Amino acid sequence: MSTRHANHHGPPVTGHHAPCLDPLAHLRTPEDPGCDVYLTGTVFLDIIFTGLDSAPVRGTESWARGMGSSPGGVANMATALARLGLHTSLAAAFGDDHYGDYCWDALEQGEGIDLSRSRTVPGWHSPVTVSMAYEGERTMISHGHEAPPPESARDSPPPSRAAVASLTPGRRDEWIARAAAGGTRVFADVGWDETGRWDPADLADLEHCEAFLPNAAEAMRYTRAATPVAAAHALAERVPVAVVTLGAEGAYAVDGRTGESAQVPAIAVEALDPTGAGDVFVAGFVTGTLAEWPLADRLAFAGLTAALSVQEFGGSLSAPGWLEIAAWWQRVREVAGQDAAPLRRYAFLDALLPSPPLDWPRRRAVPTIGFRSPV
Repeated sequence: MSTRHANHHGPPVTGHHAPCLDPLAHLRTPEDPGCDVYLTGTVFLDIIFTGLDSAPVRGTESWARGMGSSPGGVANMATALARLGLHTSLAAAFGDDHYGDYCWDALEQGEGIDLSRSRTVPGWHSPVTVSMAYEGERTMISHGHEAPPPESARDSPPPSRAAVASLTPGRRDEWIARAAAGGTRVFADVGWDETGRWDPADLADLEHCEAFLPNAAEAMRYTRAATPVAAAHALAERVPVAVVTLGAEGAYAVDGRTGESAQVPAIAVEALDPTGAGDVFVAGFVTGTLAEWPLADRLAFAGLTAALSVQEFGGSLSAPGWLEIAAWWQRVREVAGQDAAPLRRYAFLDALLPSPPLDWPRRRAVPTIGFRSPV
C-alpha cells in the first residue's frame, strides 16, 4: 500500500493560501511536538448541489443552480484546523482513483496538511457523498466500502498537542487511549446512535477526553436531561469540558473543573450549505482552547467560524481562514445603526487579526475536478 501519490496532476487544486496568522505563536517552544492536531477517519469525495428550491421529487428531474466538489468526511475537520493555522496531521486511506488523487492534492498541496500517516490503497475506490442543499438543510447519499486494514501498525498517533476523535457508540478506539496517555488533549464529538440505545456507557472513551461537543439532541438523549443546559452540566461530570451546540440558539459550555459556564448566541446568516459546519465549530473551539482563550471567547469563535462556513458550499472548501474572519470583523462593524452590545462579544478579535483592511467578499477557490493547469 502506497503512503504517497506517485503522480501529482498539476498545481494545488484548492488555491488556498497559507494561514496568515499562527494562533499559537506565543506558546511555541523548540520542545513542542511537530503536530498541533492529529485526526483520523474516512475521506469522502463530496459532490454538492445547491440552489434547489425544494427536495427532489420522485420521477422528476431537478436542476441545481450551483454545484461543486471537495474533499469531505474527516477532510472537513482537517481543512478547518489547517486554515486556522494549526499544524494538522491526518491519517486516512485514499482511493486509488482520480477522486483520490484530487482529494490528496487538495489536502496536502492546497491546505498544507501532513499526510505522512495516510496511504493510497491499490484497487480501492474513493467513498463518495452527494449532498443536496435546500431550505437551509441538506440531504446526503453516500456510497463506499471499508478500506482494508493497513499492512503495519500505522494507527499509532504521533506526539501532538491535541487530537479530534469521533466516538462510535458502543465501540472503543484504542488510539484515543494511547494519545491521551502520551499527553495529547483529546476533543470528541459523536455520531447519531442508529441503535436508539443512547446508553451513556456506550461512550466509554470519554474517560480519555478533555472536551466533548455533541449537539443538543445527542446530549439530551445520552443524559436523559430535559434541557440542553442540564445535559451539558450532566456531561461535565464525565468529561472536563462539555459543549452543547444549540443550532440557531448558539452554544452552551461548562468547565467541570472550575464550575465556569458560558452561553453565546448564534450569528444570524443566510445559509447556503450547512455541510461541515459542525466540524468547523469543533475546529474553532480546539483552536481557542490550545491558544488558552477564556471559555466564552472559545465558544464565540467556534460559532463565528461555523456561521461563516455555511455561507459557502462544500464542507472543506467553506471553512474560513483568518482573512475571511478579519474581513467579517471589518465589515460587521461598518453596518450603520446597529446595537453595539453584541459586537463586544467579539472584541477579542482586535488583538488577533491581521491588518491592513481586506477586500470583501474574498474570492474562493474553484471547487471543480478536472481543470487542467495552463500550459
